[in-house]
Amino acid sequence: MERDLVMRTRIPFQAIPAAGVHGVGWHRLPGNLVSLARGTLAARHILRTYKPDVLLFTGGYVGVPVAIAGRFIPSLVYVPDIEPGLALKLMSRFAHIIAVTTPESRHYFPPQKHVVVTGYPTRAELRGWQREQARQTLGLKMEDPVLLVMGGSKGARSINRAVLMNLETILTVTQVIHLTGLIDWPEVQQRTSSLPANLQLRYHAHPYLHEDIGAAFAAADLILCRAGASTLGELPLFGLPAILVPYPYAWRYQNTNAAYLSKHGAAITLSDHTLAETLLPTLHELLNTPQRLHQMGEAMRTLAIPGAAAHLADLIRGLAARSAKIPKREDTK
Repeated sequence: MERDLVMRTRIPFQAIPAAGVHGVGWHRLPGNLVSLARGTLAARHILRTYKPDVLLFTGGYVGVPVAIAGRFIPSLVYVPDIEPGLALKLMSRFAHIIAVTTPESRHYFPPQKHVVVTGYPTRAELRGWQREQARQTLGLKMEDPVLLVMGGSKGARSINRAVLMNLETILTVTQVIHLTGLIDWPEVQQRTSSLPANLQLRYHAHPYLHEDIGAAFAAADLILCRAGASTLGELPLFGLPAILVPYPYAWRYQNTNAAYLSKHGAAITLSDHTLAETLLPTLHELLNTPQRLHQMGEAMRTLAIPGAAAHLADLIRGLAARSAKIPKREDTK
């Protein structure tokens, strides 16, 4: 998936072998350690060929071999989620600067580390949408509320199923923009065709939105989604109140993110396991109390930290300037 997204931007992409070691069973651990070693050798070759001045890491076990191979190169580790995972903690040992999304992340790192709160970087094109223009683009009525449903870049089956199970009732109270992901798209198309004609006009399903994702955020009154790192940046940018459903089959990143937004009054957190039963009552409660939705939106907006991308770019430029004064490692031999 990452390769396709990067190639869309015409940025050169090179993959390396990598595998996780945290939470891996003993039968898989030896093979994953071999992949880690192979990845380190591949990363060393790439770094010698490319000769970077700075390394930027944003998490995931694939970055570990590069961090090890490039430990003598100035680097910045950016922590998108509130709580760093094992890979990011390891990479931060080699980092000159650690950038974090929220001040709450500071206490996960030793006090001697250089930690900077930058906020979560969002694409500039997201800000270009106004509510009226966004609703016109997506074929939505101006006067009725809009629920945006999304499960992340690949979709989320439990969220999709909960929405489809309650779809006709949901559509009687709100218009829906549903970003389903590709896996469940055939099932969603079949369900859409069975809706009454008047409800089909209120249901706007897409497997994925690229250029128009900013329109979906700008048009919505409420979002139902996972609690990945992007919720910490995109939802505050739009002041969009949320019903968050943390992904239950991974480590606790999403639970920590959801707890942060809920603690600040910007979101409600529901369990993935009971979503089919709790979704409809929660939607009714929120959509029938516009004042509460407004308060949640204002609380979400206060969590925005503007200029995150520019701040990160400035930090990288600073490291590049430092790197220019450091002799290349080949020159010191």
